Amino acid sequence: MSSEQARPGTFVPGTPAEDQPGPETPLGGLVKRRASNQMRRNLKRFLIGNRLNLIGVIIVVIFFFLAMFGEAVAPHDPYKQDITGSKLLAPSTTHIFGTDELGRDVFSRILAGTRVSLQVAVVVLTFAVIFGTLVGAVSGFFGGIVDEILMRFTDMFLAFPALILAIAIAATLGKSLTNTMIALATVFWPWYARLVRAQVLSIREREFVEAGRSIGLSSSRLMFRHILPNSASVVIIQITLDVGFAILSTSSLSFIGLGAQPPSPEWGTMLSTARNYFRDAWWYTTFPGVALTLTVFAFNVLGDGLQDALDPRSSRR
Repeated sequence: MSSEQARPGTFVPGTPAEDQPGPETPLGGLVKRRASNQMRRNLKRFLIGNRLNLIGVIIVVIFFFLAMFGEAVAPHDPYKQDITGSKLLAPSTTHIFGTDELGRDVFSRILAGTRVSLQVAVVVLTFAVIFGTLVGAVSGFFGGIVDEILMRFTDMFLAFPALILAIAIAATLGKSLTNTMIALATVFWPWYARLVRAQVLSIREREFVEAGRSIGLSSSRLMFRHILPNSASVVIIQITLDVGFAILSTSSLSFIGLGAQPPSPEWGTMLSTARNYFRDAWWYTTFPGVALTLTVFAFNVLGDGLQDALDPRSSRR
């Protein structure tokens, strides 16, 4: 019998009963089936085994839906002002979240601000992941003087508190949402560089990488076809966690006047204006704050759940 096939009736230790090889079962097919079954078990545990994960997924799905269609489904124009008749109205059937100091509907502005938050998170994390992954992969794979130069360059950014550095960069570049995204991307990428470097240092010493070198695979092929794909799970988990942090950081910069500028419906900008009216209009500060809190909470829960689901060492059912 070929060595590529499992012996009929052979028991494979550590393999669930449903994954045990049957007669003439190819070993490659067995490995793929085990991986597929493990992923299904992890996904089931992620969605059903932990109700908090399911709540997080639901909130994230709602967040993406509102980011795409929020302005379309908003009951009022988020930029339309009515100072004479609708200034600082309490929540009612007409304005379920009340109105602001210019008579604009707070609920409609929160819906419109969802898109702004998602756009910032996408831009910031896209740059941070691409640049940070490139730096970390090259540093970890080649080592030596290349590793020293790139990591000392990375340490220059990590030497400052992230938010303080972002404030300094945004203040230097000027008050705008674009400059806020540049500032946040600058402070986010070093974490991905460190994360990917650690993964590459571990994976490059494994047997399948050595086997690739022995048959003459180029460094670029080893990097992009074998090493980086095996590092993807930890990067995905970190991205999920950082979406909430990017949104929160954007709101923080907007709150102190360095991010989005009025009349933008960005949540931090709304909170910055609303603090002047929190004694007389509780709804003005409450609802943007709740929206921000729920969004960050949902992405953190989603990231924690994915960490269990994508961890290859996790074998719980």
